[in-house]
Amino acid sequence: MKMFEFSNILIQAWALFYLIFSFSSQLPWAICENSWNTGNCSSLWTLDSNSTNQTMKNATSAAIEFWERRVLGISGGIEELGSVRWELALCLLACWAFCYFSIWKSVRSSGKVAYFTATFPYVMLAILLVRGATLPGALDGIYYYLYPDINRLANFEVWIEAGSQIMFSYSLTAGALTVLGSYNEYNNNCYKDCFWISLLNSGTSFVAGFVIFSVLGFMAHSQGVSVETVVQSGPGLAFIAYPQATSLMSFPQFWTVCFFLMLLFLCVDTQFVTVECLITSTVDMFPNLFRKSGRHELFVLSICFVFFIIQLMLVTEGGIYVFQLFDYYGYTRACQYFMALCECLALSWGFGADRVIFIIEDMTGHRPNVFFKMCWKYIIPLLSLVSFILYLVEYKHLKFNDWYIYPDWAYGLGWTMMLSSVLMVPLWAAGKIIVTVRTSTEIQPCGGTKH
Repeated sequence: MKMFEFSNILIQAWALFYLIFSFSSQLPWAICENSWNTGNCSSLWTLDSNSTNQTMKNATSAAIEFWERRVLGISGGIEELGSVRWELALCLLACWAFCYFSIWKSVRSSGKVAYFTATFPYVMLAILLVRGATLPGALDGIYYYLYPDINRLANFEVWIEAGSQIMFSYSLTAGALTVLGSYNEYNNNCYKDCFWISLLNSGTSFVAGFVIFSVLGFMAHSQGVSVETVVQSGPGLAFIAYPQATSLMSFPQFWTVCFFLMLLFLCVDTQFVTVECLITSTVDMFPNLFRKSGRHELFVLSICFVFFIIQLMLVTEGGIYVFQLFDYYGYTRACQYFMALCECLALSWGFGADRVIFIIEDMTGHRPNVFFKMCWKYIIPLLSLVSFILYLVEYKHLKFNDWYIYPDWAYGLGWTMMLSSVLMVPLWAAGKIIVTVRTSTEIQPCGGTKH
């Protein structure tokens, strides 16, 4: 499961690649005079609002061609991995190197790095928010953001994706919060920490929505189209729509640098926390092996190096197809809901919700509200189970850009990745139960005790 989470470092490598090109005197995704551009390329900033709709029917924007032909060098499908894009490979290496030096001393180093990487994006977010709010058409984008289509709420897929996003945003069911929380003092107020984490996380996401949609509103206004036309999801939003929008602004290099610096440091935080989760869990399982001088650093180095080698296939010409496969079938949706169900059942029914409440009261001095007990025992397991079932019922095969259909063996590989995470919990639990029962049976005396 961690291998699938680690693949998100590729977004960090893409952001670094774009950041380097952001210092060019002329942004390459704003013009069509580059060697990788085709005859159908169109520079959107040179088109007026009257010609855009007709012209764009047979044209490809410079931003899309930069993304697909210069960054990815995208092939015809997952069957054609092609060669490694060595510029992206170097960016990937730089990202893993930064990750290593952020966590090689465990929380002693990652904690210091987090002071900067966790706060700097807020500075960039504030700058982009002010700039976005002053752009023409920004109110149209904000209106689209704040007044969604209510009819979409009847679509189960919307709720499934929303729940998945919340779990990913909060690192729920991934083990990261558990691992990082293990470094706290016993009397740390975890109740207060949870409140502030929830408030800051959701608050940041809400404010970031204004940053994104104000710029999308400006982009729609510049092209003379509706906001819905320019809205994209996934990598297309960060690496096509937003760079395309900043190229229409005054001083585009500055705004592009701000955006990709923010994205880069957000990815950095996510990555080294995810890796730290694996490192700490393994070290805690084998303390005698890894808690010796120099061994922790070597173990972290080996993990970073091995995953860098594995992820070289993600920076090949067909790597984007593999990445989307990981993203869709790896640690997401069904796996998240199933893990949430298992965690709640193990915590509230196996360990005991009353014991959890007692421990929290002993740690913080405050007894949690009975509402939390209801959530742990009934509400969250029920919602997780319903969401898991709905995902299976509403399941649709992955498509790339809504046109490329993966071969059957790729879908089989995707389900294998998903089941490797989902089935691990019940299989491990069953194994533990069998071993425990067998051990307890073997140690029982066969006859009476002689005095």
